[in-house]
Amino acid sequence: MDRVTLILASASPRRKELIRQLGLPVEFAVNNADECVQGNLPPEQVVERLAERKARAAYEVIGPRENAVVVAGDTVVVYGGEILGKPKDEDDAFRMLRLLQGKTHAVYSGISCIACADGKVLTGHSRTLVTMKPLSDAQIRRYIRTGEPMDKAGAYAIQGLGSAIVEKIEGDYFTVVGLPLTMLADMLAQLGVRVL
Repeated sequence: MDRVTLILASASPRRKELIRQLGLPVEFAVNNADECVQGNLPPEQVVERLAERKARAAYEVIGPRENAVVVAGDTVVVYGGEILGKPKDEDDAFRMLRLLQGKTHAVYSGISCIACADGKVLTGHSRTLVTMKPLSDAQIRRYIRTGEPMDKAGAYAIQGLGSAIVEKIEGDYFTVVGLPLTMLADMLAQLGVRVL
C-alpha cells in the first residue's frame, strides 16, 4: 500500500499517544460501539470481540477508502476468573485495587484492524502478567484520590503514577497500556502496511 492513514476508533488518550509512535499519519474516529458482551466468554474473546465491534462501527461510518486502516482496541484486567474493566466509582476502584494488591494478574488487550479499501479484518490479542506491590488501604485511597484509576481497566495506569504500585511485568508493556504496538505493526504488515 502507498502511504497509509491509520484511523483510530478510540477516545483513549493512551491509545492516541501510542499509535502515533508508529510514525504513520493518524486520524481519530468517534467510537459509539456497544461495549457489553453477552455470555461467559474467556477474556481473550471479550477483548477481541469488543475491539472488532469498535473497528466495525467506525468502518461503517467511514466506508470504503483507499490507503486507510481502521484500528480499535480493548483492554481488560483479569484476576481469579473475574474480568475487571473500568471502575464504576471510587468504591469499585478500591475493591479492584485491594483485590489486586500483592498479587499477579493478567492484562489482555485486543486489537482489530480493518483495511478500508477492501474490508479485510484482522483481529487478535496479547496477554501480559502484572504483579502489583502489597498496598495498605491508605495507599490505595491516596492513589484513588489522584483520579488516575477512574478510567482505566483494573483501576490503575502503569504509564502514570500507577507505575509506583507495580512490582513487575511479564510480557509486553504496551499490552498493559492498552495498545500492543508490536502486534499492531505485525497486523498492519499482513495488510500490506509497512511501519519500517
